[in-house]
Amino acid sequence: MTLAATPMTNVPERGRSLWDDARDRLLANRAAVASMIVLATIAIISVFGPMLSPHDFDTVYRDYVKVPASLTAYPRAEQVEPAFLAAAKRARVTVESFQRDGDAVIASVTSRREINPKSTRYFDRSDLFKNAEITDMSDDKKSATVRADVNYLHFYFGTDANGRDMMTRTFIAGRVSLTIGLLATVVAISIGVLYGATSGYLGGRTDQMMMRVVDILYSLPFIFFVIMLVVFFGRNFILMFIAVGAVEWLDMARIVRGQTLTIKRQEYVQAAEAMGVGDGGIVRRHIIPNTLGPVVVYMTLLVPKVILLESFLSFLGLGIQEPMTSWGVLISEGARNLQGAAWMLIFPSIFLTSTLFALNFIGDGLRDALDPKDR
Repeated sequence: MTLAATPMTNVPERGRSLWDDARDRLLANRAAVASMIVLATIAIISVFGPMLSPHDFDTVYRDYVKVPASLTAYPRAEQVEPAFLAAAKRARVTVESFQRDGDAVIASVTSRREINPKSTRYFDRSDLFKNAEITDMSDDKKSATVRADVNYLHFYFGTDANGRDMMTRTFIAGRVSLTIGLLATVVAISIGVLYGATSGYLGGRTDQMMMRVVDILYSLPFIFFVIMLVVFFGRNFILMFIAVGAVEWLDMARIVRGQTLTIKRQEYVQAAEAMGVGDGGIVRRHIIPNTLGPVVVYMTLLVPKVILLESFLSFLGLGIQEPMTSWGVLISEGARNLQGAAWMLIFPSIFLTSTLFALNFIGDGLRDALDPKDR
């Protein structure tokens, strides 16, 4: 008995799309890939860094104002005794003897009047000590032994002029700056691309009327929109990207309109028109996808521009308010304290500069990937 041979079915191979080719060209660009890794690292640090930090972004350490960045813990050995004597003075006791016992301090104290057991709160209020307790109280309660643990803290980026941890505030600022930059850019790109593509494709009087609207909006000052939005929405986080996105789409609309005027004369657009494809389908399937090159490049430039605009608004008191912060606000504060506390400017600048460089390299890589002839 012989088995009938089953006929081999010819399964057609899946073809490669233009997006597959663009992805491969992008991954072959080492600078763009490295920039994507840097940008992703900064984003991850900004999101999860404050959760892992031992300090809250708004916690004030009064004893650590403008301390330099260091890998070793504070307080230094020479800071412990002066801080303990200052706390004892506030507690109205006199230190007769002082000694270190590992990570703790033990001191004999006396007072002209009875020592209140609650005096330990003066030591615990200090950022240098914790778990203070009074032992070996004398019968007349005018002498005792005070024991307290040294509270070691790490400030890897130093502290600011108010004694807040710069590392945590830099991470929190990254959340705010990146979120505002991305959301405002998405708003501006979405409005600008649709408006510009529609205007350029329809042409004629419709194009003229739509562009005159853009010219009118160009003549209105940006701060006017911000003040108007503040009146309606108040000073909140959403205001920032609504205000910026509502203005920055004007440039995008002009760029896309210019590209559309060229694209709509191409053979494939004319073929789609001859086949009966509607205006909406042509704009969505042919016009907008072929304008992505300039759009992507402009987007990588718009994100840092939005971050700088947010800093300007915060400086005017219309943006991010304390204790929340952003990279622009931190850099502004660091510039005012450059002579005595350079670390306040260095670390936020490193994060912001790295983000800007990464976005520029990613933009170049995307431009080459989406339009390989423009290389």
